[in-house]
Amino acid sequence: MIVDLHNHTPLCNHAEGEIEEYIEAAIQKGTKVFGFSDHAPMDFDPEYRMKFEDMQAYEASVLAVKEKYKDKIEILLGYEVDYLPGHMDERVLHADVDYLIGSVHFIDEWGFDNPEFIGQYENEDIDVIWQKYFDAIEAMAKTKLFDIVGHLDLIKIFKFMPKKEITEIAKKALLAIKESDMVLEINVAGYRKPVAEAYPSKELLEEAYKLGIDITLSSDAHKPEQVGLYNDQVIAMAKSIGYRECAYFQNREKKFLPL
Repeated sequence: MIVDLHNHTPLCNHAEGEIEEYIEAAIQKGTKVFGFSDHAPMDFDPEYRMKFEDMQAYEASVLAVKEKYKDKIEILLGYEVDYLPGHMDERVLHADVDYLIGSVHFIDEWGFDNPEFIGQYENEDIDVIWQKYFDAIEAMAKTKLFDIVGHLDLIKIFKFMPKKEITEIAKKALLAIKESDMVLEINVAGYRKPVAEAYPSKELLEEAYKLGIDITLSSDAHKPEQVGLYNDQVIAMAKSIGYRECAYFQNREKKFLPL
């Protein structure tokens, strides 16, 4: 991947490998801009994110490798922040970083993408929870707190698909993303999940392109060996739709590189 902005570290408690192993893997794959955006601390779901007291060490470690590898690759610092009203923290929202990814992992505090809680799907109307999910994406975009939308259609992770047209369900969310000038990541982690395709789907990416929404690329790596996987597939998809460049951020300022 020429740009790869969504990657994790062991501080989130569910990733493996040393920070330098991720960078070395990115360099091998020809990545020009590589970002760490580990799961930001929050007073909810602490098992799957770093602690507040780890923020300083996390930021310092990323800045240290940024300097160490400056002649080989551009390293960026970010956080993946859960959009969960009542639980987001100013220390994260106002951190001195290159970018913030806004993600939705919870519907009414149900961790719908966690295999531990997959049984809850049996108790839900699939069309209703898809709409709730995209309503949360819309609300997240309208805050204008974040630079990048994380895995736009994560709700499809276990391949429980709605009966309604997905582009209609997501329409207002996409409009809010455009209005907020957020960037949409093409996240390859979906290839590693039951749905077996990127986030977002090609049909949603086509709608984003029609609206003039910019894109970036993300491995969402939780292991060094996941860095840069499925690169060819997602770039081919993006180009087939019409995209010719991808975005990245330095000090919250959007920049571009050609695909």
